[in-house]
Amino acid sequence: MIYFKHFKNTYLFLFLFLNFQLISCAQKSNQNASIVKIKTGAESTNAYLALLKGKNIAIVANQTSVIEKRAQKKENKKFTHIVDSLLSLNIKIKKVFAPEHGFRGKADAGEIVKDGVDAKTGLQIVSLYGKNKKPSTIQLKEIDAVVFDIQDVGARFYTYISSLHYVMEACAEMGIPVIVLDRPNPNGHYIDGPILETAHSSFVGMHKVPVVYGMTIGEYGKMINGEKWLKNGIQCNLTVIPLENYNHQTAYSLPIKPSPNLPNDKSISLYPSLCFFEGTNVSAGRGTAMQFQIYGSPFLEKSTFSFTPQANEGAKYPKYKNNRCFGEDLRTAASLSKIDLSYLIKAYQQNTAKEFFNTFFTKLAGTEKLQEQIEKGMSEKEIRRSWKKELAIFKAVRNKYLIYK
Repeated sequence: MIYFKHFKNTYLFLFLFLNFQLISCAQKSNQNASIVKIKTGAESTNAYLALLKGKNIAIVANQTSVIEKRAQKKENKKFTHIVDSLLSLNIKIKKVFAPEHGFRGKADAGEIVKDGVDAKTGLQIVSLYGKNKKPSTIQLKEIDAVVFDIQDVGARFYTYISSLHYVMEACAEMGIPVIVLDRPNPNGHYIDGPILETAHSSFVGMHKVPVVYGMTIGEYGKMINGEKWLKNGIQCNLTVIPLENYNHQTAYSLPIKPSPNLPNDKSISLYPSLCFFEGTNVSAGRGTAMQFQIYGSPFLEKSTFSFTPQANEGAKYPKYKNNRCFGEDLRTAASLSKIDLSYLIKAYQQNTAKEFFNTFFTKLAGTEKLQEQIEKGMSEKEIRRSWKKELAIFKAVRNKYLIYK
């Protein structure tokens, strides 16, 4: 009887144990099935190596231009810079072109980036945010192909797409092919904002696109070419090395911050909405550790949240340095699938200063209408309705150049 009881308990234990293992395995299987690794263009080395072999190469790169090393443990994950990767494969890199913020991504927004030499490789670094934003004929002399590998964030006023335009234009004029190693757009899941008017074109907005255009940088390059936006309508010999396991609804967390003041996913999500404050008397958090996750001004005294900007990496001279600013903390706000104008409208309505907007605002908005609409007291819903027709036209144009659906 004792033996039989012991046998029953053992059988019950084995039954429960096996069922637990089956459930556990099923859960792990489901988890693994839901996690699909995006493969960047840079990681698809075999797709572009033949295009570079035996040629003199220039590369447009910064701190985000990396290839992930496959590691079993997440904490051991490391990256190889595209420059180091290509050099190890005996590709003849002659020089590196650096966009805004520089090759290492340390310079302030708007800060002039100087030419130099990379300490690690000895390669010449040529600034595309200094004396010239477009590569010169001399700078491209004896270059057979240009590789462009920069992580974008999908907002019109983020200047890496402007650098792409000028690189494509310079190369088209000299008959040099451009190879874009595509990367995901963390704001690629929606399209929103006013369309830029040609009269307000600048380096923070060169093309007739909305603030958020919902395309990867490779797709955007195809659109620049196809719409003949380059000087005199010339077209570039463009090759896009596509992403794998990606579509425009795929969530993507950037492994390396794309510029000094976009430190995390929350800042990147809020950037298209909060960057408008750069054209007002409100700070978007530069000079803090909460850049583009907060906003405030000395002229919003009724707000309970406050911060005091100090000089830091990426903001040597922040707006309202050492002055207390009052505003709003958005670090726990939900991720956005549209531009949120409520912050801008609220700050305008509660501001106690005589002048809220400055001349930079129109460049960021790409139109004078947005400032006029806010000053007239139009609601966010009314303003958004005024974008509808032009956004529909843009979406039809955009569809012609999509690589990913």
